[in-house]
Amino acid sequence: MVNKKERAKGALMGAFIGEALGVGPHWYYDLEDMREEYGDWIDDYTEPKADRYHGGLKAGEISQAGILLKMMTEHLIENDGYDQAAFCKMMDEDFLPKISGKAMAGPGGYTSQSMRHLWRARVKNKLPWDQVAGNADTTEAIERNIAQAIFYAEDLEDLSLNITENTALTQADNLIGSLTVAYSSVLALLIRGEKLDPEISKKLMQAVDQGKLPFHKVTSDNLNPPAGDKMVKESDLYGEGVFASPDGLLSPSYMARAAEDQNIVIEPAWKASIVYGMPCAIYHMLPAVYYLAARFKDDFEAGVLNALNGGGQNQVRTMLTGALIGAQVGFSRIPERFIEGLKQKDELLNLADRLAEKIE
Repeated sequence: MVNKKERAKGALMGAFIGEALGVGPHWYYDLEDMREEYGDWIDDYTEPKADRYHGGLKAGEISQAGILLKMMTEHLIENDGYDQAAFCKMMDEDFLPKISGKAMAGPGGYTSQSMRHLWRARVKNKLPWDQVAGNADTTEAIERNIAQAIFYAEDLEDLSLNITENTALTQADNLIGSLTVAYSSVLALLIRGEKLDPEISKKLMQAVDQGKLPFHKVTSDNLNPPAGDKMVKESDLYGEGVFASPDGLLSPSYMARAAEDQNIVIEPAWKASIVYGMPCAIYHMLPAVYYLAARFKDDFEAGVLNALNGGGQNQVRTMLTGALIGAQVGFSRIPERFIEGLKQKDELLNLADRLAEKIE
């Protein structure tokens, strides 16, 4: 039986491994070009070409998404939880001075759209933190908040509040917030020992009924109509900030069902990136991630490598898949070569152990 600390460590290290695996072959939308550069099947860390997004990094290094996840993990450990003022201070002092608002500059090479917007708003235009969020429809908030999903795995209410607040710092779209909280809630349940199967959305919806997740809900059980005029009460805690619908919580079960249905065939599995879409937007990323994490729930290596070899935004696909499978199999079932190949192995393992110790 894999315990929660083992699952927590597996989730965090799975994310770091997935992010580092994507450093070399990141953002090849022409799969023939990617195969020509890296061979027919990428099965380990690779060095990026000098003219690519992470040129200058070595095989096994994390790039900017991994760096921000590392910073969030350190923040949670040092503050014994999420402190928005302290997080903003950390970003002002330790991250924003290292970027310039340009795409091909900053720690780890490429700087994401949301971080470039943040730099322009916060550093160049000197706006207060409550006015700096941009309109990026991507997954940066999910990536760094993997650490919060782990830390607050046993408290979905605190998880949703803190991750909603942190996401809103950089991304203004409420839909992005809802999908970020949804992924984080799935990860939290997996750390508790739940399965990524067709039943997981029912468990998430039960948390909505209990007022622990800030999603609007009108239907009764199994999405049936409400009984008469009776509606599920929305927690006054969230007020107008409640997410418009629970659909982000329902998606994981559909992807898990697709992974189990013998009449739905995606072969080879890396072609999930083509079925669900290779671009960066969150609505392309999450379906492929849920599908691969459900299909390879017992096989970390197969899951992350199929995520990686699908091309496009494969770094994020592999990072998020790695976290979900790592939480399911636990740290001990992550192949040793993926641990040994990480350039910051000792530091990242220490962080993972310290974060796992925070799990009750």
